[in-house]
Amino acid sequence: MVRVIVVDDEELVRSGFRLILEAAGDIEVVATVSGGQAVKEAALHKPDVVLLDIRMPDVDGLTILRQLRGFPKPPAVAMLTTFDSDEYIATALRSGAAGFILKDTAPDQLAQLVRTLAAGGVVLSPKVTRTVVDGYLGSGAGSPEAVQADRLTERERAVLVLIAEGLSNTEIAARIHISVGTVKDHVSTILTKLDVGSRVQAALVAQRAGLLDGGTA
Repeated sequence: MVRVIVVDDEELVRSGFRLILEAAGDIEVVATVSGGQAVKEAALHKPDVVLLDIRMPDVDGLTILRQLRGFPKPPAVAMLTTFDSDEYIATALRSGAAGFILKDTAPDQLAQLVRTLAAGGVVLSPKVTRTVVDGYLGSGAGSPEAVQADRLTERERAVLVLIAEGLSNTEIAARIHISVGTVKDHVSTILTKLDVGSRVQAALVAQRAGLLDGGTA
């Protein structure tokens, strides 16, 4: 079972997410709380995944994110937002969020997004816009991210695209028929060549470099 905590200031949102996720059968929502209770409940329940509202009136979601990232074994955290161009998303990604999910995400997609997070993948809503990508990486003519991507071998570029699609190391290994250990080596090399510190950062470089369908070059 994937253990999840939902953090949102609106009870209706928390209840809705609980109903949707627990209907999946392999996901247990161990707590649904407002921001002020989030860190305490996460320490108590040790969830695999935290879905965290990016804007709350009592405690800022970014503050909670940084506290959760300081846990000895931090959960995967995805930020919940109403807007795909939310000004706080770039900061959240820099602070260690594993991605973000729009609150209007289709119910049939939500459980799979949680599974992806639990498996170590990244989640970037399909509605990620140029505003978000540019806000994270910075804009500029010539796309320096494309130059970065050119440093990768063909196999490394293939792995990078799968990272950007949210696949875990195990899923990438199965997709391209190599060992998980080899995938880990490729991921390490990719992060080094791109000069980034996380899979999310690498995924956004891929998006900015135009490596994904519908990506921006």
